[in-house]
Amino acid sequence: MDLKRVRSDFPALQRVVDGKPVIYFDNTATSLKPRQVIDAEMRYYMDCPANVHRGLHKLSQEASEEYEGAHSKVGGFVGAGKGELVFTRGTTESINLVMYSLMDSFRPGDEIVVSAMEHHANIVPWQFLERKRGVKLKFVELGEDYSLDLEDLKGKVTGKTKMVSVAHVSNTVGTINGVRAIGEIAHDAKAMFLVDGAQAVPHMKVDVKKLGADFYAFSAHKMCGPTGIGALYGRRELLERMEPFNFGGDMISRVSRHGAEWNELPYKFEAGTPNIAGAFGFAAAVDYVNGLGFDEIHAREKKLFEKALAGLEGVKGIRIHNPRDFAKQAAILLFDHKSIEPHDLALALDEAENIAIRSGMHCAEPLVSSINQKGLDRASFYFYNTEEEVDVFLRALNEIVGAFG
Repeated sequence: MDLKRVRSDFPALQRVVDGKPVIYFDNTATSLKPRQVIDAEMRYYMDCPANVHRGLHKLSQEASEEYEGAHSKVGGFVGAGKGELVFTRGTTESINLVMYSLMDSFRPGDEIVVSAMEHHANIVPWQFLERKRGVKLKFVELGEDYSLDLEDLKGKVTGKTKMVSVAHVSNTVGTINGVRAIGEIAHDAKAMFLVDGAQAVPHMKVDVKKLGADFYAFSAHKMCGPTGIGALYGRRELLERMEPFNFGGDMISRVSRHGAEWNELPYKFEAGTPNIAGAFGFAAAVDYVNGLGFDEIHAREKKLFEKALAGLEGVKGIRIHNPRDFAKQAAILLFDHKSIEPHDLALALDEAENIAIRSGMHCAEPLVSSINQKGLDRASFYFYNTEEEVDVFLRALNEIVGAFG
């Protein structure tokens, strides 16, 4: 990978604040965007800023053709078949779409099984069903190394389980879950299987068919794409049976005064004017990531992670909350200091060297608060980060710890 050329694609990496470059280690929250993605969105607004599927004129036809092409490209990126890739506002809306569309099929006593490492987006929708439909929400616990306890999973998935929903990669402890094996456990119990892939798709090759997922949700903005657009893969037979949860233009094929018929997949689930510019950018992000290749991305992240982990382990008072093995986790370091509050540490890094990390509950409060009720700090890496940036991070961290100490 020509790292210098790659970094030149990202305008944010060219920023200098108070004479120092910006160091961006908050990639789990959202990734930076390359010029290719920014230009793709601008191309929609400048060249064919018309609505899709509405007009016969050239601008609408051009926008529609590219929008439909984006469906195919993003779907192909994860191995989805024709009509199986629905554009949403992101992973959160994708999971909510599944919950709302299936809500009427849940009965009191039905079970939903999630893991203890889930993002709020994969907890709160199921809590809603717990309140509204009387289902039982069950949590699978983690082992001491922050891996999912498969024996606990097997014990909690029963004949009453209707949905198993887990993260492919945790956004906090970074654990990579064996989703294929989890899916087999779910399907043996005749349960549906949903995967939150927000933290996986940017970093590894995903094939939803090989994983055995019934639903797979992910976002563009985690993989160098725009904010405000994501995707839901769903098995065609399930999507065909499901009712839409959002109603309006484009998701219908026919409307009378007292009835309507739904559009074909995937548009049945895409009511109203979609994020057309976002779709242009999403397709460009797929091209960008594919152009780099996942082998190159993995190698870069491994080098950064192992360097940062070794350095962090040597900082006095720092406690690390990850598997600490790159074969088992993503390029995420979740940590705290025994006597410095998480927000204070994050602010000090920003003020000292323009280092952006995340602090707080990380939208995973049940897990994070069980480790530290005041929250945790998180540094997360992507292919455009450098070893030199890790050196600055570790040096600044040592200086801050020494000053607070």
